[in-house]
Amino acid sequence: MKLKNRKNLVVNLLIAAVFITSVILPIISMFSRVTAESFREVTGSVQFGRAVWNSLTTSLTATMISLVLALLAAWCVERTRLPGKNLFSLLFVAPMLIPSMSHAFGLIALFGTNGLITRLLHVRTAIYGFNGIVLGAVMYSFPFAYVMFTSILQYEDQLPYRAAEVMGIPRIRQFTGITLPYLKKTIITAFFAIFTMTITDYGVPIMIGGQVQTLPVMMYNKAVAMTDYSTGSVIGIFLLIPAIVAFIVDLMNPETNQNTYAAELFKPRRNKVQSTMALVFSILLCVMILSPVISFSFMVFEERYPSVTTFTLYHIEKTLNRGALTYLGNSLLYAVLTSTAGTVFAFFCAYETARVKERLGKLIHLISLTSMAIPGIVLGLSYIIFFHGSAVYGTIWIVVIMNCIHFFSSPYLMMYNTLGKVNPNLEAAGSTLGIKRWRIVRDVILPKVSGTVLEMFSYFFVNSLVTISAVSFLSPPSPKPLSLLINQFEAQRQMESAAFVSLLIFLVNVLLRISIRGMKKILALKKARIGEGQTAC
Repeated sequence: MKLKNRKNLVVNLLIAAVFITSVILPIISMFSRVTAESFREVTGSVQFGRAVWNSLTTSLTATMISLVLALLAAWCVERTRLPGKNLFSLLFVAPMLIPSMSHAFGLIALFGTNGLITRLLHVRTAIYGFNGIVLGAVMYSFPFAYVMFTSILQYEDQLPYRAAEVMGIPRIRQFTGITLPYLKKTIITAFFAIFTMTITDYGVPIMIGGQVQTLPVMMYNKAVAMTDYSTGSVIGIFLLIPAIVAFIVDLMNPETNQNTYAAELFKPRRNKVQSTMALVFSILLCVMILSPVISFSFMVFEERYPSVTTFTLYHIEKTLNRGALTYLGNSLLYAVLTSTAGTVFAFFCAYETARVKERLGKLIHLISLTSMAIPGIVLGLSYIIFFHGSAVYGTIWIVVIMNCIHFFSSPYLMMYNTLGKVNPNLEAAGSTLGIKRWRIVRDVILPKVSGTVLEMFSYFFVNSLVTISAVSFLSPPSPKPLSLLINQFEAQRQMESAAFVSLLIFLVNVLLRISIRGMKKILALKKARIGEGQTAC
C-alpha cells in the first residue's frame, strides 16, 4: 500500500513539474522583463491609455451583445419547438471553426471600401474601427456563449415550472424567479469567458480596427514587429488582469443547482406564434454570423471580387503555388500532435485528480485550470522569453507544447466531469480480484468515456488549426501555420487568396467534426449491442 501511495505521489509530482515548466516559469520570466522604468514609460503614454479605453469599450459592448444573442438562440433551440433545431444548432457553432481573423476578413469583403454590400447599396459603411471590432468580436465569440447556455438549459428540470403554473405565477415571474437563478452561474462564467476572449484577441482588431488600436494589437506591434519584449511584458501583465479576475470569480461561484438531478427534462409546448418567432430570429441570426463565411466562399471562385464575378479557379491555383499546401501541412501536423499529446495528458491528469484523489490531487486540479486564465497572446510572449535559446525553440515542439497548455483546461474538465460519473468502486473491485489498475482503465473505463475522448481530441484539433494569437509570436522561427497567411495575403491586397485560406481551414474543421460525429455514432451503436447482449444473458 505504501509503495502504491509512493507511486501516486511521484506521478503527481511529475504532473506538477510539467505545469511549473510550461506555465509558471514562462509567466515568471515574462514578469522578470518588466522594469520600473518600462512600466512608467508604457503606462504614462497617451497611446497606452487610448488602447486600454478601446479594449474595454469594444470588449464590454461585444460581450453584452454576444451574451444576449447567445441566450436568445439557446432559448429558441431548447425552449421552443423550433423547426429544424438540429440544423440550427450546427449552424450556430459553425463560426468557431475559423480563426477570428477570418471573421474580420469576411466583414471587409462585405462592408469594406470595395465590399459587396457597399457597392450594391452605394453607401459608405463605417466598418473600420469601433463598429468593425465589435461586430467581428460578436461573430467570433457568439458560438462559445451559445454552447455554454445550451449545455445548461437542456438539463433543466420542468417540474418547478409546472408547479408555478398551477400556482398561477406569470411567465415573467417564472423567468426571473426560476430561470435566472438557475442560469446565474453560467451567465457569470460566460460573461467573464467572452470578455476575456474578446479583450485578448488581436485577430479582429489588427484586420479591421483601423485607427482604433487595442492592447493586444499594441502588444503585438511592440513585441513581434519591434522585438521590444519589455514593453510587451508590461502590456501582457494588464491583459492577464481580466483573465485572472475571471478565474477567481469562477472559483468563488461553485456549481449549485446545475448538478442536481432533473426529475423531468423540459419539453416545449406547441405554440405556433412562438415557434414562428423563434424560426425568424434563428434565420436572421444565422445570416448574420455566417455572412463572413459565405462572402469569402464566393470570393474564392470570382475573377475579381466584387466587380468581375466570372467563375475561375485561378486564385486557388495561385495560392497553392504560393505554398498554401505546405502551410496546411504545418497546421495539420501541429493539430494532430497537439490533439494526441493533449488528449493523453488531459486524460492522465483528469484520472489522477478524479479517481486517485491523493493529497496533491486538489493542487493538480487547480493548476490544471490555470491555463484557462492565461490569454494566448501572453502565453506566446512568455514562451519566446523563457524558451529562447533552448533545444525546442524554433521547432514544431514549442508550438505543440504551447497549444497543449493553452487549450488544456476545457478538455481536462470534460474528462474530469465524465470520470466523476463512472462507478467509483471499479478500481477497488479490480484490486480485490487481483486485476491491475491499468487493465481496469483500458478495458472498462476507456470504453465508457470514449465519446468524451473523441470530443477532447476534436477540441484540441480545431483550436490548434484556428489559433492565431499564441502562434504568431513563435512563427517564425517555427514553421508557420496556415492561419497566419490570412493577414499576410490581406496586407498584400490578395483578398481572394486570403479567402481561400479561410475556406480551407473551415472545410478541414467541418470534415473533422463530421468524422467525430460518425465515430461517436458507431461507438454508441457498439455500446447498445453490448448492452443488449448482456441483457439477453
